[in-house]
Amino acid sequence: MNSNKNSSRGRQDGKRSTPLSRKSKPLARKSPKKTFTKIKETPKSDESSGIRLNKYIANSGVCSRREADTYIEHGSVEVNGKLVTEMGYKVQPTDVVRFDGTSISPEQKKYILLNKPKNYITTMDDDRGRKTVMELVANASKERIYPVGRLDRNTTGLLLFTNDGDLAKKLTHPKHNVRKLYHASLDRKLDLKDLEKLRGEVVIEGRKVFIDAVSYVDGQPKTEIGIEIHSGRNRIVRKIFEHLGYKVNKLDRVIFAELTKKNLPRGRWRELTNLELVNLQKMQ
Repeated sequence: MNSNKNSSRGRQDGKRSTPLSRKSKPLARKSPKKTFTKIKETPKSDESSGIRLNKYIANSGVCSRREADTYIEHGSVEVNGKLVTEMGYKVQPTDVVRFDGTSISPEQKKYILLNKPKNYITTMDDDRGRKTVMELVANASKERIYPVGRLDRNTTGLLLFTNDGDLAKKLTHPKHNVRKLYHASLDRKLDLKDLEKLRGEVVIEGRKVFIDAVSYVDGQPKTEIGIEIHSGRNRIVRKIFEHLGYKVNKLDRVIFAELTKKNLPRGRWRELTNLELVNLQKMQ
């Protein structure tokens, strides 16, 4: 992440003059001949090729990056047998990293797509004993995977799990406008005038929400609505319809970042295909 800073520093170092590069005035009298030996600079590791220590630890499945910073600060991490408390340390491919005395290494990246059923909450665990989505993917990977974004307890549909923090951040950041298509079943028919109100921007709880597309579902009653958004706000689809006086009886996410539920029954999971992963990584 600091490659620009390091590069500019390197350029500045390269411009710094050395004794041999200074132009000296001709001497008025002869001086004893001196032999100059060019001093070799100590080689520096290429930090641009390394991985920040906290990310390395997080990728190893030990904890989150934020938690890793705390462990580093408190002396739980050794690199090549030496204690490291520097947050920005870059781990090189040949480094041996130990966490509390145990050698660790980054995990293989995993990408699991779940068709979430109703009555499961999107969290790692729950102190109230409710069912969590982690129970459904318990056997999907030996690596520690996390849900990307959230679906509320009563919402069904696509939910992605991964240990790839960079991709997860990309898919949840608003600037990437990740596509989300929902099928909403309302408690009554959606009036055409209300449908028109949902085209474009609406203001929900004092904040603008842009609706990319909305329409009746072909061949079904006018209680069945397709709505496409890229906002990731909590319960936002339900709030959009409640804003107009409708209650959402059922809500199903049918598309997430161009991933679909095709051949994926409710409550089942599968790994992403290579093509799906390549398409996700190409997203701008």
